[in-house]
Amino acid sequence: MSKVMESKQNLVDEIATQLKESVSTVVVDYRGLTVAEMTELRKNLRDAGVEFKVYKNTMTRRAAEKAELTELNEFLTGPNAVAFSNEDVIAPAKVLYNFAKEHEALEIKAGVIEGAFAPAEDVNAIAALPSKDGLVSMLLSVLQAPVRNFAYAVKAIGEEKENEEA
Repeated sequence: MSKVMESKQNLVDEIATQLKESVSTVVVDYRGLTVAEMTELRKNLRDAGVEFKVYKNTMTRRAAEKAELTELNEFLTGPNAVAFSNEDVIAPAKVLYNFAKEHEALEIKAGVIEGAFAPAEDVNAIAALPSKDGLVSMLLSVLQAPVRNFAYAVKAIGEEKENEEA
């Protein structure tokens, strides 16, 4: 009996450590997904460097309490899976959000972003953001606009003077 309790305690400690150390955690309800769809989802998450696990809700609740994230407990009902990322804050949310758009059975319930609880709306909002490269591209185009407009104005003035001289 003590070995069972010890293994459960180790699992709770493992989940609590992942909750504390991950930069992004997302809880999803996967009820209704086929085995093939779950396999595809796991592959997409693995390719993005995200760990995806299914734990018993009681173990996850105890781990959330240990990690001082009790807000998650109300979302830990029914069949749940948890996606953890230790590197990219947006990766789990983005992969799950895009997958949920194609497969209505997948539901994002809540998450933890950089140690703070995030309801499903916040997770979806983060997932809808453009990638880092996209944001950098937008910033560069905004920074280029005044210089480009100035160049067009100078060119227009030069062409106007040429037309007056001719």
